[in-house]
Amino acid sequence: MKFCSHCGHSVVFEIPEGDDRPRHLCHDCGAIHYVNPRVIVGVLPYLGEQVLLCKRAIEPRHGLWTLPAGFMENGETSEQGALRESWEEARASIRVDELFSVYDIPHINQVYLLYRGELTDTNFGPGPESLEVELFDEKDIPWREMAFPVMTQTLKHYFSDREKGNYGLHRGIIERKL
Repeated sequence: MKFCSHCGHSVVFEIPEGDDRPRHLCHDCGAIHYVNPRVIVGVLPYLGEQVLLCKRAIEPRHGLWTLPAGFMENGETSEQGALRESWEEARASIRVDELFSVYDIPHINQVYLLYRGELTDTNFGPGPESLEVELFDEKDIPWREMAFPVMTQTLKHYFSDREKGNYGLHRGIIERKL
């Protein structure tokens, strides 16, 4: 950031008085510009013994599989955002069961909130951000073609919980691979 979005003057990157980390500051109007993590919301859609995955038509990770998810928008709840993303990516109608996983990914400033939800019908298909949308049995999940570690972890928790017959809330941190 080079210029203040409030007044247009130049900003500096320094620690504001009373704070503990550098921020973009405008000495002209006094604005402090905070940059906070992005919230990604989505759903692990299931129907019977199968889960719905989307093959990405966009970067990053074009051509790889994921659960329907994306950036939460202003003015919506996390559940509304998850349902919107499911519709945008998979044209899927879903009845949300519960929040299923929360993952922090600090090295890319993201927080994932993924719900578990049942497909209400089989009228799904690729939206503009997906090449394909498909129901998979656990044994057929394309594990080596998964786009993001957070989705792989969520699916593993889901299948483990399903086997136990008890779904919990899963939390974790996805660290940068060196």
